[in-house]
Amino acid sequence: MEFKFGGSATNQKTVLGHPSGLFVLFFTEMWERFSYYGMRALLVLFLTAAILDDGGWGWERAEALVLYGWYTGLVYITPIFGGLIADKLMGYRKAVIAGALLMTLGHASMALEITSDMFFYLGLGLLIIGNGLFKPNISSMVGQLYKTQGKEKDAGYTIFYMGINAGAFLGILLCGYIGESVGWHYGFGLAGIFMFFGMLQFYFAQKIFGRIGLSPKATVDFDDAIEDSVEDAVEKIEEVIEDSGKSKVTRDRLIVIGVFSFFTIFFWWAFEQAGGSMTIFAADYTDRVLIGDGAMVFKVFNTILTVVPMLIITWVLITLFKQTFSKYSLSNILLATSFIIIWGIVIWMLNREFDAETAEVKASWFGILNSFFIIAFAPLFSKIWQSKFNPTGPIKFAIGLILLGLGFGILAYGSMGIPLGAKTASVSMIFLILAYLFHTLGELCVSPVGLSYVSKLAPLKLVGMMFGIWFVANFIANLTAGFTGSFIDPIVEEYGMATFFLIFTFIPLGAGVLMIILNKTLLKMMHGIR
Repeated sequence: MEFKFGGSATNQKTVLGHPSGLFVLFFTEMWERFSYYGMRALLVLFLTAAILDDGGWGWERAEALVLYGWYTGLVYITPIFGGLIADKLMGYRKAVIAGALLMTLGHASMALEITSDMFFYLGLGLLIIGNGLFKPNISSMVGQLYKTQGKEKDAGYTIFYMGINAGAFLGILLCGYIGESVGWHYGFGLAGIFMFFGMLQFYFAQKIFGRIGLSPKATVDFDDAIEDSVEDAVEKIEEVIEDSGKSKVTRDRLIVIGVFSFFTIFFWWAFEQAGGSMTIFAADYTDRVLIGDGAMVFKVFNTILTVVPMLIITWVLITLFKQTFSKYSLSNILLATSFIIIWGIVIWMLNREFDAETAEVKASWFGILNSFFIIAFAPLFSKIWQSKFNPTGPIKFAIGLILLGLGFGILAYGSMGIPLGAKTASVSMIFLILAYLFHTLGELCVSPVGLSYVSKLAPLKLVGMMFGIWFVANFIANLTAGFTGSFIDPIVEEYGMATFFLIFTFIPLGAGVLMIILNKTLLKMMHGIR
């Protein structure tokens, strides 16, 4: 009997019309994103918090933002090597487990920062390496669950993407809240606990994937593997040169990928201010204390915002149990335990907030808006992309850059009343909320489009290499974002906060206009790819 999906017989049992194994990956990825974004939400806040009063390290903002830039940049470089190691040596499954274990140890090490600074830096290093092994390989396993390249696979990746955002949402919300309210090391430690649960539930359910993700070679010499990979890369480069000479189509399409990669740098350079300068703006320049009716409205809104996604994810969890519990009971029990803990933390947090007379919005809270807006608007954008109003790829990129610039324009406008050199202010939080809205709408135009066009435009033998170039562009963007954000204090001192945000307004706007100008040229160079 031929199976409809890849993997074992149990994987043929469906949840929401998709193989059960997709949701094993969904929850594994969700906990990994919980840990990553939970830590990311705290990083700059912890580094810049006062040593005596707040238990932080008391770093200057510039120092904290440079470290933030290096960290968020390097997590885009290591997946290139993590994918290579999985392809040549470990296989996807072992790479995912090893990556999850390293990240668990990384969070545990960061939770020990109160005993030694060394543990903090060791933790960051483990997270960067672990992410490299985990990130590219779990995504590859999603694709291998499906035997066709049609809408079913696209829908599967969409569900997987929702797991990413669910994890980011809960990680920022809960790790951020505990880190700011209880203690930084508790926030770092919480992120690691759920990474550990994610690793265990994947490990004990991995047989559901059949042969998907197993090592390509049972035994292989490491030196031979590296030598083979170098030879493969050289051969691919030679093929590109030959194709460039023989085929104008191939050369033009590779140039288009290069153009998209170049412009994506401008997008993520500005967008990644979210965990850097925008977090500082939320912490020090935004009025986050609500009283009276305003406090009650926020408490109710925050409760709905938290509980509704939790109910939806719990329902998916129960549906998965019905299909896989008899075969993978231990994995299911571990997953259930993690959700019982999460529900306990959520109820404790909401009850604690309702007991307070006022409502203080945590600086890290604003980070959840990105995930919330993605979940809210992704279906709308999906329908537009499938309609007659679907714009071309370059125009989508342009719209994304322009929306991003407008978001920073809103922040610039809201910052106009902040005096030169001010270290604190009380700007209305509506400006930050609107900025996140525009930034997220821009992300929905750029992020899925860029990855899609890389896979469509690159020759089959060069897809991996082109994605490597894409990752390098993201590394440059994130690193530059941290370094640019580090100039916030001297710019605010001499020119004002509004001028600082105008930098991130005009450059993306200019890049967006340039992309519109290049639209027709790029379309011709795609040679029919849409």
